Amino acid sequence: MDKNNWLNLNNKVAVVTGGASGIGKAIAKTLEFNGMNVVISDINIPENIRDEFESDRVLFIETDVTKKEDVERLINNTIDKLGTIDVFVNNAGINLPKLLVDTRKEKEGFELDEVAFDAMYNVNQKGVFLCAQAAARVMALKGKGVIINISSESGLEGSEGQSAYAATKGAVNSLTRSWAKELGQHGIRVVGVAPGIIETTGLRTIEYEEALAYTRNTSVEALRKGYESSSVTPLGRVGKLSEIADVVAFLGSERSSYIHGVTLNIAGGKTRG
Repeated sequence: MDKNNWLNLNNKVAVVTGGASGIGKAIAKTLEFNGMNVVISDINIPENIRDEFESDRVLFIETDVTKKEDVERLINNTIDKLGTIDVFVNNAGINLPKLLVDTRKEKEGFELDEVAFDAMYNVNQKGVFLCAQAAARVMALKGKGVIINISSESGLEGSEGQSAYAATKGAVNSLTRSWAKELGQHGIRVVGVAPGIIETTGLRTIEYEEALAYTRNTSVEALRKGYESSSVTPLGRVGKLSEIADVVAFLGSERSSYIHGVTLNIAGGKTRG
């Protein structure tokens, strides 16, 4: 091992779903920086994103993770071009703040319905299943690999105005634990990462903040002040995208070879109590 490359990820292959923006893009950049070949998978890949990466080390494959044929194409194209998959990061996700019952009814569209519920379930839970299954089949053949499921602090604690989203992430945490019991015997580690409140991403847009503020009967300004309140987050600040990405890089490396079947809460100490 190169003593100057502590993680020893050089030339390994990672796939990152939802990798064209937010947490996913930060993860992809960090993995590339650490010497990995990276496949960025997303339902929409902007043309200008290619300029942010070294094209010979990064591939871009448009994928709808809710469709089995798309996921299989992602895996097959990765194998054809890079030969294997060492790390698979299940990051694709959507969040639509909704109340179970909107008793105020001051605005339309903020009560949970089947359309929003199904959309979050399909991407956040079904997509994770389809991708993990396809990746695990490849990893089981060679007897090693790492599947990293990006969850959320809300999946551990619940979240006002985000019950369906939190439920899908809670399910992901359970999948992580269960798959770890199934796949460990095949040399495959399964771990989770649960970010708390972090920098602005594709999930945390102004539209998202306005929706969340409505479901909590507050203002966007008050919501943002709460992000950096030590009464909410003991460290008194939002998390950095790089802080999530660094944890993912560590978990994907042999430096974390005995971490298995757990979800790490990267949330600055934020908990219920």
